[in-house]
Formats: sequence, structure tokens, C-alpha cells
Amino acid sequence: MAKTSPALVVADAGPLIHLDELAALDVLSDYAAVLVPNAVWLEVQHHRPQALQQTNVKLIRQLSPAPSDRVNAMTALYTLHHGEREALALCVTHSLNLLITDDTAARLAAKSLNITAHGTLGLLIRAVRQQLRTPSEVVGLLTAIPQQTSLHIRPSLLNDVIARVTAEWASEL
Repeated sequence: MAKTSPALVVADAGPLIHLDELAALDVLSDYAAVLVPNAVWLEVQHHRPQALQQTNVKLIRQLSPAPSDRVNAMTALYTLHHGEREALALCVTHSLNLLITDDTAARLAAKSLNITAHGTLGLLIRAVRQQLRTPSEVVGLLTAIPQQTSLHIRPSLLNDVIARVTAEWASEL
């Protein structure tokens, strides 16, 4: 049985780009909406414009509020880019506790702000739990990451994730 999902999630550029490179943006389709700060929208539009034209995921472009002192402090501490800062500001201002990002610094800043962060790998694993993709489909997508995406990931980490998915859902592969 699929678990319930938060109604809204805030996106940084990385997962939108990488999931689209895998033709797997639909793993976000069970969210009521994916809020995309303007700076992130412009970055995705520059690098992967077709990702913004998906009809199976509700992407909503957002003008981001001015960052709070807490977000500004995280921006300075973790050297965040404009899009990451806007995404965190959107989370804080609207009391949203889920950010999708592949950026390590943005994940650390989110954690400091009590915001949960998930990246492309976590979203693919979540797709199995939410019954949006089968375990074998997700293993195939994970295996394709080095060849099909611009996601920079340590091969050992990717292999560990593939092994974990394979072990957890061995009976379904």
C-alpha cells in the first residue's frame, strides 16, 4: 500500500533536471504540487527546458519571498547559490518541511532549518514505496544514472543504493 505524500514540496534544480534526464519526472506526480522558486525555474529552463513542460507533474513557478535572517545565515555558512536560497526561503515562509535537492550544502542548510531534504536517489527509492515505479524499474534507473544524467555521484554510493534496493525488494525483482 502506498504511503501518503505531503501536499506540497519545494524543488531545487538538480532533481528536476536529473529525473527528467531519466524520463522519470513522474515520480513526483503524487504531490499536489511542486513549488519551483523563480531562480530554480530559470536554471532548469536554461539547462533542461523540457522538464518544465511535463504534464504529469504539477510544477508551479513561485516568486520567492525575501529570505529570513535564518536563511541568510545558512546561505553564508554553506555558500548556497541563489536558487537554493530561494528554495529554502520558500520552505521557511510557507512552513513547508520538504525540499528536493541534490546539493550537499543545501541539504545541510535544510537540516539546520528543520526541513527534510531528499535528492534524486531518495526520490527514486520513494517511487517504489509509493508504487509509482516497480523495484526493477528503479534499479534500471539507478543503473542508468552515470550514462544518462549529469548527476555527480560517487560510484560506491550509487552501488550501495542499488544493492539496498535489490536486497529490500529482492522478491519483486
